[in-house]
Amino acid sequence: MKLRFLPLVAVLLAGHATAQEAVFQTKSLTPEAALKAAQAALESCRKQGYQIAVAVTDRTGLLQVLLRDRFAGAHTVTVATDKAWTAASFKTSTLEFGKDTQAGKSMSGIRQVPRVVAAGGGLPIEAGGTLVGAIGISGGPGGEADEACAKAGIKAIADALEL
Repeated sequence: MKLRFLPLVAVLLAGHATAQEAVFQTKSLTPEAALKAAQAALESCRKQGYQIAVAVTDRTGLLQVLLRDRFAGAHTVTVATDKAWTAASFKTSTLEFGKDTQAGKSMSGIRQVPRVVAAGGGLPIEAGGTLVGAIGISGGPGGEADEACAKAGIKAIADALEL
């Protein structure tokens, strides 16, 4: 009798393996974590005398939080959002991305893609080695300054990101 059920068990187990391969789970920032990172980045820049905009996106580059200081330039909203989008899309620092895509490099043409910003200030946000979001800053006196503020934003949520 027990041998009759063996083929049925094999079929059920095979079906379970197929179902697991058909779906996957992802992690993304909560709105609360995104807001905390944005507020910390904004405060870091303020302490240095910079009026900036900060954008935090989910893992796909869709905007979750946008904060703009009262005297930040009008352009900073779009640039910060696009820096975060670039960091999420390419899963890299936009400062490094800018160096890797300079004229004469094999990937220089990627700079022509709409929304791509090859200037410092955008960083991916990772938890347990997985991309969960990105942060972009615009308005500091250069890409390095923007990136420092973005790092401050990530540092503010680092404990919550540990999985």
